[in-house]
Amino acid sequence: MSSISNSFSGGLLGESSIYILEIKIDKTAKVALQQIIDKNYAAPFATDPRQLFKIGLNFSTETKLIDDWVIA
Repeated sequence: MSSISNSFSGGLLGESSIYILEIKIDKTAKVALQQIIDKNYAAPFATDPRQLFKIGLNFSTETKLIDDWVIA
């Protein structure tokens, strides 16, 4: 038996930017962004001089597309 998680968290480190991603399934981008904030995923990068982007995404199982996103 397998199960599918309803979210994914990750980050990408670029030369001049850091991207923290939270992807939800059938929720909202706002919920995803709030998790990044509530769990303080950006804390390890507090002293990093690169520009930090917090990105919340929602994937719709109905449309099979990303249907909502927010960048802070």
